[in-house]
Formats: sequence, structure tokens, C-alpha cells
Amino acid sequence: MEKYLLNAPKQSVGNVVDSLFAEMVLEKALYEFRKMTLQKEIDDTLMNGNKKEFMRLSSELNNLIAAVS
Repeated sequence: MEKYLLNAPKQSVGNVVDSLFAEMVLEKALYEFRKMTLQKEIDDTLMNGNKKEFMRLSSELNNLIAAVS
């Protein structure tokens, strides 16, 4: 027997809000981790004098920041 979404139990508003909040926290944590990782990689490329990789990573960081703004 197939189950239909129309017959599925409804989520309470509180559960929906909690789920959205958890998703926002996770997205923020992933953003901050990626930003921090890119910044460290950029620092490493500067120390190694790798201009091509520096430009690539800087562009990626700028795109990441622009996507949030």
C-alpha cells in the first residue's frame, strides 16, 4: 500500500522552526569553516610564493563572501 504525503502527520510549527534554525546554524558553521580554511591556504601560498594558487584561492574566497552578502 502506498503512502501519500497528504496523509502524513503534520509537523508542528515548533518543529519546523527548530529544523530551519538547525539548518541555518549548520550552514553558518560550514561557511565559517570553509572561509577559515581558504584564509589559511591563502596564507600558505603567500609564504610559498605561489602566485597562481594565491589568485585562485583569493577568487574562491571572494566568491564565497559575495554569495553570503
